[in-house]
Amino acid sequence: MHTVLVRPLVTEKMTGVSEKATKNPKYGFIVDINANKIEIARAIKTKFDVDVIDVNTIRYKGKTRTQFTKRGRFSGKTAKFKKAIVTVKEGQSIDIFGEV
Repeated sequence: MHTVLVRPLVTEKMTGVSEKATKNPKYGFIVDINANKIEIARAIKTKFDVDVIDVNTIRYKGKTRTQFTKRGRFSGKTAKFKKAIVTVKEGQSIDIFGEV
């Protein structure tokens, strides 16, 4: 069994989205690349004990990066990842920093 939730997504944009959503709060997570929306909703429900209304997912491809060194050019790829934006029921919230 793979771990569905990798880590919470704490960025300026995600913080702004969660603050603007007054009715149904939204939270962002980096999730396993092979996880589907049903698995993500179940993982959020069991870990944070909230009711999930909606899950939107976005897949990102790895970018090609090139670095020039004394020995020549070195190229590689960044990791691919999947992002999930989860909408929870009105009046409920997820304490992302409670585990720290």
